[in-house]
Amino acid sequence: MSDCIFCKIVEGKIPAGKVYEDEDILAFNDINPARPVHVLVIPKKHITSLATVVAADTPVLGKILAKANEIAVAQGSPDGFRVIINTGRVGQQEVPHLHAHIVGGPEPVGPMLKRI
Repeated sequence: MSDCIFCKIVEGKIPAGKVYEDEDILAFNDINPARPVHVLVIPKKHITSLATVVAADTPVLGKILAKANEIAVAQGSPDGFRVIINTGRVGQQEVPHLHAHIVGGPEPVGPMLKRI
């Protein structure tokens, strides 16, 4: 997608603090981190969101999750982390390119939302 900021990062047109890369995925530090460890992991292929995945996307989605621990530990969160994938308007997805947030650090991430 020509106007997608994450596609431009994959293409090398926009610099990013890369922490992991292979033929299918790219991981880089979030430019506005919410935790001491805050890495975004994206598929190199443009996938708009979890709402648009198809069966053929299963291998790359699995790789994102399979690499999460390795990335979290390498970035300084060896005792655990949280993986978040915001989807669509209600999920507050800000960039229309599927991405997983790996958040963590030396202290607990904290609770999710209050129960209603």
